[in-house]
Amino acid sequence: MKPTKSQLFKRQITLPEIGKVGQEKLQNASVLIVGCGGLGSPIAVYLAASGIGKIHLVDFDIVAVSNLHRQVFYSLEDIGKPKSEVLSQFIKKRAPFTQITFTNTPILKENVLELVSKVDIVVDGTDSLPTKYLLNDACVLKNKPMVYGSLYKFDGYVATFNVLQKGGSYSANLRDAFPEMATDIPNCEEAGTLNSIVGMMATQQVNEVLKLTTGIGKPLLNQLLIYNSLNNTQLKIKLKPNFLKNKIAEIFKVQTYADATCIVQNLDWQILPAVLKQKMGDANLEIIAVLNNLNLPFDVQQTIHIKQFDADKIVIDKGKTYIMVCQTGFNSYKATVKLKTKYPDLEVLNLTGGISSY
Repeated sequence: MKPTKSQLFKRQITLPEIGKVGQEKLQNASVLIVGCGGLGSPIAVYLAASGIGKIHLVDFDIVAVSNLHRQVFYSLEDIGKPKSEVLSQFIKKRAPFTQITFTNTPILKENVLELVSKVDIVVDGTDSLPTKYLLNDACVLKNKPMVYGSLYKFDGYVATFNVLQKGGSYSANLRDAFPEMATDIPNCEEAGTLNSIVGMMATQQVNEVLKLTTGIGKPLLNQLLIYNSLNNTQLKIKLKPNFLKNKIAEIFKVQTYADATCIVQNLDWQILPAVLKQKMGDANLEIIAVLNNLNLPFDVQQTIHIKQFDADKIVIDKGKTYIMVCQTGFNSYKATVKLKTKYPDLEVLNLTGGISSY
């Protein structure tokens, strides 16, 4: 049985601020959601359930067991399957009035402008700083609003960027909040996160999309909302538009927006978790953790944060095999490259997939 729109959206249409007119606006809207993880997956499901007419999902990753505590729309049976495809199938079963499509490849400088130009609103559900800036800059260039979300441990960040104002100007964008892209900030898998803050920020982003689409309420324009889940406190930081379109156009020309998670790693510089387990206890192993406060399942000989990782300052024993470890294998691969560049003949290996795969 396929329900009617009146049946499916009855509770929403009952709101006088929404009504049939607001519901029709939702039906006519198109949204691009980049990232189908902790933020992106609930955002997509809630927006589809609200009646958004077209949703396009972008995510190149697969479902992993460590995702499931916060990415609640995936199941144990989905492990190893593409996130965007699985999420698309889930939404099709419960949102008959939403046209759902997906792209199972990374969003890059080469394809971002085309993807952004096809929709009304862009939602950032990524866990990657370079990708967040790529989306922001593309939205500025294509005059599209972007609903931003980010997480760090128990803190969540939400804002709505680049919205057309009455005078013809646009509201603040990501570069007005954070002018310079920080480097080596740990993502949620490396720093850890509580699933409740992920869900809370995702629904905040959904709320922003619904307000933008229907025209009700006050979206988070020219301000950044910071919420701390431990203390139930929130702070709104005022933003002033400074990074205008011409300035961002110049940045877009030269910026690569390269993301370490998309770097093709040298297979010869890898050690699989199963192989490392067999070698544990070997006196010739020197294991180096490149992030602090990791929940390590084994002892390491050194901890050198990737920010301070300088191959010139590390005392090397060429009779040893060096194993670089982090949470997911990305920062440790950076360290592996640095050591191999300095000492090409040294045996340096990256723990494939990090300790999450161990």
